[in-house]
This record gives sequence, C-alpha cells and structure tokens, in this order.
Amino acid sequence: METIDKIKQQISENPIILYMKGSPKLPNCGFSSQASQALMSCGEPFAYVDILLNPDIRAELPAYANWPTFPQLWVEGELVGGCDIIIEMFQRGELQPLVAETAAKYKEADAE
Repeated sequence: METIDKIKQQISENPIILYMKGSPKLPNCGFSSQASQALMSCGEPFAYVDILLNPDIRAELPAYANWPTFPQLWVEGELVGGCDIIIEMFQRGELQPLVAETAAKYKEADAE
C-alpha cells in the first residue's frame, strides 16, 4: 500500500486521530505531550500514530496535509491543526465539545 493511501485509510477509519512523536502515555516531544494531554483530558478515546515508528508517514504527511509540523490532529477527515491550535481550542473550551460530539456520533453509528 502506498504511504498516502495508508494515511488516507487511517484518517478515514479513525474519527479522531493524532499524528505525534511517541504515544500519549510516552510522548517523545513537548508539543506532542501537550497535544495528547489536551486530547486525553477531553475524556474520549482517540487513535494515534507514532511518526517516529513510521518514517514513511513522517515524510509524506506534511505534504498531504499541507502542514509542516507534528503533532497533527485530524477530526472526521479534516486537519484541525498542530499543538498551538489544539491548546488554544482546549483553553477556549472548543476542543472538548468537538471531541465529545465526534465520539458520540461514532458511538451511535457503532451501536446501529
């Protein structure tokens, strides 16, 4: 599978996905740590991809997303942004309802 196809598949199969360095429990950079902390405090499960273990994705995703840095948060197939945007949204109280509504929508779909 081509790397871009793998990225598209990950984004389409996971309503909330964070591309980051490391994992939410063991982040490998401060920005990834802050972003995953903000997401975890929303209280809903989310997928993540450790780009350090996936150098192909690390190389291809910035061009696909038109976003040069990591972490990258994607919700329902749309790029939300990186660490600064995630933290800003969290502080403004915008991230929590976005995550909650998205998670609820997909829980309902799974239940049907």
